[in-house]
Amino acid sequence: MNTYEEKLKTYLKEHFIDAEYLTFTESCHSVAEAATAVRGKAEDFVKNIVLLDFENNLIIAILKGEDRADLKKIEALLSKKIRIATGEEVLVKTGYPPGGVPSLGYDALFLIDEKVMEKEFVYSGGGSDHSLLKISPIEIQRINQGRIIQIRKVNV
Repeated sequence: MNTYEEKLKTYLKEHFIDAEYLTFTESCHSVAEAATAVRGKAEDFVKNIVLLDFENNLIIAILKGEDRADLKKIEALLSKKIRIATGEEVLVKTGYPPGGVPSLGYDALFLIDEKVMEKEFVYSGGGSDHSLLKISPIEIQRINQGRIIQIRKVNV
């Protein structure tokens, strides 16, 4: 187990978070790889889009695996310009590498797409590209005080 995985497991324990921690031999970097690892569907996963505003504040957009973030909508909601973080910024700001960023465990403004809340549980990044977290969206929202809002792109 690597240091990022240990860090997340410690956070879960210290904050009494109801979640199941899963480790795999195969990569879980992408939603497709993660779905194969747990024999699940993309709709059972969330992805954490790491965003920064121009004051360098961290914003995490949590969406279902098959959805895409609507950055213009997020900018309108926040009344500020945002951009996707670089790989280096992801590690510095969240404390986790790209492909392993969990939906909790660091300070940020968390925006949770309303479709995520329809699920009983979801799989999220587990701190590395070989681990996942199985957790209820209600728990993600609770621990982060996340804002539930429609932030996915909607086909018109």
